[in-house]
Amino acid sequence: MIVIYHLITGLALLALSPYLLVRAAFDAGFRRELCERMGNWKSLPACQDTLWVHASSVGEVRVARVLIRGLLQRFPHHQVVLSTFTPTGYRQAMEFGLCPVFRLPPDLFWLTGAVLNRLHPAMLILIEAEFWPGLLHQCAGRDIPVVLVNGRMSRKSFRRYRQIAPLFRWLVAGIERFAMRSGEDAERLRSLGIPEARIDNTGNMKFDALPETGGATRTETPLVVFGSTRPGDEDPILDAITRLTQEQEDTPWRFVLAPRHPQRSDEVEALILNRGLPYKRFSELDGAAAPDVALVLVDEIGHLNDYYRQSLLAFVGGGFHPEFGGQNILEPAMHGVPVVFGPHMDNFKEEARLLVESGGGIQLQSADELYPTLHALLTQPEEIKNRSKLAAVMVHKHRGALDANLRILEQMLAPQTD
Repeated sequence: MIVIYHLITGLALLALSPYLLVRAAFDAGFRRELCERMGNWKSLPACQDTLWVHASSVGEVRVARVLIRGLLQRFPHHQVVLSTFTPTGYRQAMEFGLCPVFRLPPDLFWLTGAVLNRLHPAMLILIEAEFWPGLLHQCAGRDIPVVLVNGRMSRKSFRRYRQIAPLFRWLVAGIERFAMRSGEDAERLRSLGIPEARIDNTGNMKFDALPETGGATRTETPLVVFGSTRPGDEDPILDAITRLTQEQEDTPWRFVLAPRHPQRSDEVEALILNRGLPYKRFSELDGAAAPDVALVLVDEIGHLNDYYRQSLLAFVGGGFHPEFGGQNILEPAMHGVPVVFGPHMDNFKEEARLLVESGGGIQLQSADELYPTLHALLTQPEEIKNRSKLAAVMVHKHRGALDANLRILEQMLAPQTD
């Protein structure tokens, strides 16, 4: 089976090579990314008994950050390295600066084998849902234990893997332990035929990845933040803002709209202009608080969390359409901000359940419920205050998954370090 896999991936790379070469010749950014993927691991220090952590993109890298801090404290005699897949994940990891970072090369045996020869890992630690058949097969052949931490199995992935359950079991045969982030994720794994002895339910490290905070720093003018919005979210949001703006009397409200991908800012700006709403782009504010601006369109990354900290209420996007599966609702909740979100939260299902059950979150069943829900909350300050406390308590209560995952890693490393 592994020979067939390598044959298919090799032929696919060969077929794509003319396109890759032409694009690399004319696109400097793509050329840089290609060079990173193919060889920036060569600059890593050669070492023994490395703890190799792999996190694909930004969300996984943030979880990896808290895990790596724990690894450095718990295993000071091991070199820790971090690999990423996406360019945004790589940039985020480089900014953290906790350990050497590199881009994972394509899953071709001569490339992944060279990385293993360079690192001589004592363990490979995968974050959330990273399955690379060639790499896992090589680790098994070299007796390198592989652990999946903060593991997740979305409903969409489960349905897909259930149709090819034998192939899935072959795919993950090289993973010795699955530390899953919820009981539902663990149960889906068991139903796919993974033995109980290889599965643990350790909780969600995303709670530990959230910084400790003293709570929100409210502005004098009540602020409502619409964060991480995806296509299709902005129409009902702008409809709600329009109606809420028309109803303001003694206490004006301010609004912040932050698309998940800032490159969509022009598209969102056109929607705002069509409604005639007064607004400013964040990039036009020059760092000013601008309390007189009714609506701010955030067109740069790195500022949403600051707005959450100042907000009275937050809506987190990505949940109105099943293809997106929601965005991170814990970021505002950690500041003690009540969170409103849509029905399709498959990527954050456990977080959504916990937040709704705590009272710190409100899950809508359709976009039509957005305006009446916001209006009801904004006209009931005591309701918002109570939900704020409940959101903060829920986040604090569910920290601790990091220690559970570190204990498993310690158990697996113990025979090699005795």
